[in-house]
Amino acid sequence: GQVLELLRGVQRGSEDRKRWLGRLRWALQNEETQQKFVRLDGSIRTLTGLFTSSLADLQLEAARCLHELSHSSVPTVAEACLPVTSYLLTYLLGHSLELTELCLYTLGNLVVESEAVRKQLLPQGIIPVLASCIQSPHEAVLEGVGYVLSQLLQAKEAPTEIIPLVLDSALPQHMLQLVCSGLKAGMGAAVEFAWCLHYIICRHKDNVPLLALGAVPALTSLLLDLASLIPQDAPEGLELLVCPVLRCLGNLLAQTGCQGPDGRLLIALFLILQCFLQQHPFLGQECLWLLNNLTADDPFFCSALLSLDLLPALLQLLMCSQMGTVLVLTVLCNMAEKGQFQCQQLLQQPLLAQLLPLLTLADPEAVGQCLELLHLLFLHCPEAAADFTRQGGHQALEQLQSTPELQERAQALLDMVRQPPGAPSACQATLAASS
Repeated sequence: GQVLELLRGVQRGSEDRKRWLGRLRWALQNEETQQKFVRLDGSIRTLTGLFTSSLADLQLEAARCLHELSHSSVPTVAEACLPVTSYLLTYLLGHSLELTELCLYTLGNLVVESEAVRKQLLPQGIIPVLASCIQSPHEAVLEGVGYVLSQLLQAKEAPTEIIPLVLDSALPQHMLQLVCSGLKAGMGAAVEFAWCLHYIICRHKDNVPLLALGAVPALTSLLLDLASLIPQDAPEGLELLVCPVLRCLGNLLAQTGCQGPDGRLLIALFLILQCFLQQHPFLGQECLWLLNNLTADDPFFCSALLSLDLLPALLQLLMCSQMGTVLVLTVLCNMAEKGQFQCQQLLQQPLLAQLLPLLTLADPEAVGQCLELLHLLFLHCPEAAADFTRQGGHQALEQLQSTPELQERAQALLDMVRQPPGAPSACQATLAASS
């Protein structure tokens, strides 16, 4: 009854039409009303007619009604709006800022709920239209573009149907520019586009177009800039931008291994870690994950960690969180794998004393990683095994023999520990000399 009355009022074409539209907009904030409305014959056709009207105030009010409908989480409501999508795209390039913004958020909402809407928007040219919109000087429009894009890039069919179109467009270069000028151009849009880049990088294996645009050096230099702001004058919400930027870099480096050595990146990571770890522990994991990718195959970064004297700072993070412990141990393993010299450097820290309590942790992944590190240390510096025994390490290893998944590794280490110490190795000689 009430919904039909509202629709009739809007259709009547009287002077009051704008007022009826206003009442309809309020009514459409209710889920049930939305569903009743789209079931009424001619309802969407009427709204579309007003949305394409030459009277600006009616057009805007109709756009607000469509925006309310787009909030529905019921796919049939989104699909009822299919006839409007081409007009929504057309008005994105119009002159009214408010209308452009409404159209962007309406499209973004519809895209979330319905694959049918996404399938229709691609041939209608949503990607080229967004590539035009992203050149707008208005931050509100840019944030809206970021919202629509991030919804599209998270769709299940994105890797095959959407990401290739985005990479072929002018969007990536503009996205990268906006992310890297985030502090000047506006944080909101920069954060949206940083996540967009993240969705592309992690869901698409071939990121040659992004690499060709210089994404790695650009994002590296952005991280250096962001790190230089802390802790003195970090703008509000800086961590929201830092998070996706760390992820983008971590994934790009993991996929390509193409990193021009820049030790400053390590210092930036440790600055970010120190500044944000207490309030935003999730950033600690992001930094450590990137550090793991940097040190995994690259002897340069393993050496830089030592020469920049960052090892004590890394060891302080050993107990920062369950995931953090595993990641710090993984980075230490990356270093120990490089051989005797790196192991000697690690052993100059009170490392064995810090590893012992980790063997009693409840997390088998952390304990497993700890055993892996001990194995590498004993392999390259056999006298570390004797040192470990002196500190009571073999009891800790014996207790692990009752844990099925760790049993074999614990036994292998016990065998290494029990070997009779032979002549002093080169490692022992160096340590003796440096004491």
